[in-house]
Amino acid sequence: MTELPGAVPENRDAVQRALIEWYEADHRSFPWRETDDAYEILVSEVMSQQTQLGRVVDAWREFLDRWPDAEALAAADQSDVVAFWTAHSLGYNNRAKYLHTAANQVLDDWDGSFPETPAELQELHGVGPYTANAVASFAFNAGDAVVDTNVKRVLHRAFDVPDDDAAFEEVAGALMPDGRSRVWNNAIMELGGVACEKTPACDAAGCPWREWCEAYDTGDFTAPDVPTQPDFEGSRRQMRGRVVNVLGEYDRLALDELGPRVRVDYSPDGEYGREWLRGLVEDLADDGLVSVEDGEESLVVGLSE
Repeated sequence: MTELPGAVPENRDAVQRALIEWYEADHRSFPWRETDDAYEILVSEVMSQQTQLGRVVDAWREFLDRWPDAEALAAADQSDVVAFWTAHSLGYNNRAKYLHTAANQVLDDWDGSFPETPAELQELHGVGPYTANAVASFAFNAGDAVVDTNVKRVLHRAFDVPDDDAAFEEVAGALMPDGRSRVWNNAIMELGGVACEKTPACDAAGCPWREWCEAYDTGDFTAPDVPTQPDFEGSRRQMRGRVVNVLGEYDRLALDELGPRVRVDYSPDGEYGREWLRGLVEDLADDGLVSVEDGEESLVVGLSE
């Protein structure tokens, strides 16, 4: 078995089975997940590019009521399609024009039948690699592994895949079961959408990959689209909290009395000395958390009342 970037488990069958079973047991219900009609799926993919999925549902249904297939859309006046797009706040109006042009291409160049492979689907006007692959996957079960922002986040966290497009493509492709792009791509995107969002919900969503997940094991949930949080230990945030906690035990303290209680390495003239502590307490004073007064020899700090 080919060695993959990151820490992908050797038992890929178990990884695949766990995700598919999790998805099939329960997932968000969207009407385009209940169809394998390429036209209907293309419309949903184009609409979803700029709009939250919950809002797309009604617009998608109304669009199909009005133009139920490629032939109906091709026969429509493009201005009517654009007007519909605008009325439903579906993002850039060019996408409505692209859909209309693509419908005409299906009739003129493909005899009314949608192309089925990602490469062929990209020949349709305005259809890029991601949309082409989604239609090939969900309409014809003939797509490649989807690699979008959510999928990258999942793979980076779960299997420590490096933040590199080629690595993501390699791992995503190796994990997808042969001939199952429809269920697999839906499942891994669902995982990124409900369990492995920027703020993870591993246990609440019953993430099926917890037993293999590097992030779940280490507690480090950073990802390509989730900036690394600064270490809390020794951070300014931690020191601010210590100042407030110390002052909760004392009425008022001069800087040199407060300093050693905040940092054991406090030295009046050192790196973490009076100048450093003065900046810290003045920030807290600006936030209204402490009061700062001039004492006989130094500043005196207390909690704000």
